[in-house]
Amino acid sequence: MKFNVMQQVPGNPNENKVWKWHIQDPASQRLTWNKPPKSVLVIKKIREAALLEPFKELCIFLTEVKNMIVYVEKKVLDDPAMSADDNFAAITKKFCTFREDLDDISNRVDFIICLGGDGTLLYASSLFQDSVPPVMAFHLGSLGFLTPFSFDTYQSQVTQVIEGNAGIILRSRLKVRVQKENWEKKPRVDEKGIIMTNGDIESHKAINYQVLNEVVVDRGPSSYLSNVDLFLDGHLITTVQGDGVIVSTPTGSTAYAVAAGASMIHPNVPAIMITPICPHSLSFRPIVVPAGVELRIMLSCDARNTAWVSFDGRGRQEISHGDSITITTSCFPVPSICLRDPVNDWFESLARCLHWNVRKKQNCMSSEDDDF
Repeated sequence: MKFNVMQQVPGNPNENKVWKWHIQDPASQRLTWNKPPKSVLVIKKIREAALLEPFKELCIFLTEVKNMIVYVEKKVLDDPAMSADDNFAAITKKFCTFREDLDDISNRVDFIICLGGDGTLLYASSLFQDSVPPVMAFHLGSLGFLTPFSFDTYQSQVTQVIEGNAGIILRSRLKVRVQKENWEKKPRVDEKGIIMTNGDIESHKAINYQVLNEVVVDRGPSSYLSNVDLFLDGHLITTVQGDGVIVSTPTGSTAYAVAAGASMIHPNVPAIMITPICPHSLSFRPIVVPAGVELRIMLSCDARNTAWVSFDGRGRQEISHGDSITITTSCFPVPSICLRDPVNDWFESLARCLHWNVRKKQNCMSSEDDDF
């Protein structure tokens, strides 16, 4: 990975890589390359017919015109519609393929191009549990709050990114650790496959996630209220009684959180949002806490049922008594490439996707109205 986002963060995990970020005015952060990028990961929504031609067109441009190494997920090329085009099939032989959860491409990709909606950017984030290459997202989905680029002019826009002429925003992620109280236990087996009798070993002790939008804890299929305790830096601050709670990043504040009544927060603001889902209390309002705190969520001891948790809509699992979910701000943000700059792109998305403060303007007052 070879990019610069203009003063190095102390202790930055990318210190020895060829990309680093400079902290300056967040509204004017720019992407520059230490070396010309040579490899790109192209992410496309699986089995989406409308994306087939844009995907082919982009990949041909990257390989034939820009001479780049293109990485594509294997299941994308397994689409029967992909192999139906003999001419493109010859191009795909030049691609490097990988499989999610099996192949590590974290040190092979210089930047990422997403084709689709916001889900493609969330998926790109999930592929990288440590540092993430810069992401360029094209709006070819339904909403597109996180995908500012139009595919109509993709050639000039991709060229500008390759040349390092682009703004960038560092979207913070959440580092999440799910600790299970009741471990899955397996019998201890020796080298010959014989089961030993001197005890069991523990497996699946904890699972870690990097989350771009939100962690959602809810009551699942139960008809009872969710009843979970919320700790901040080790201190119990409240018990959530309702349908659940959302812990989100500023990027996620315009997703599920805003539908549950949270404020919309610009991604450059260092913060974590805590938003109750249908709380059984009129006074339980969404709150914002500093990015550096550690949150812990556990089932209350007198909870009538278990809870369920999901991470950016994925990895849904049940949470039982004694289990805990620890959440803090990750040191691995997602560098998202801007169409213009972080501020203008965000307000443009608010207006285009959410129709923020759209209203017919009040008529001006005429001289005759002054008499009333």
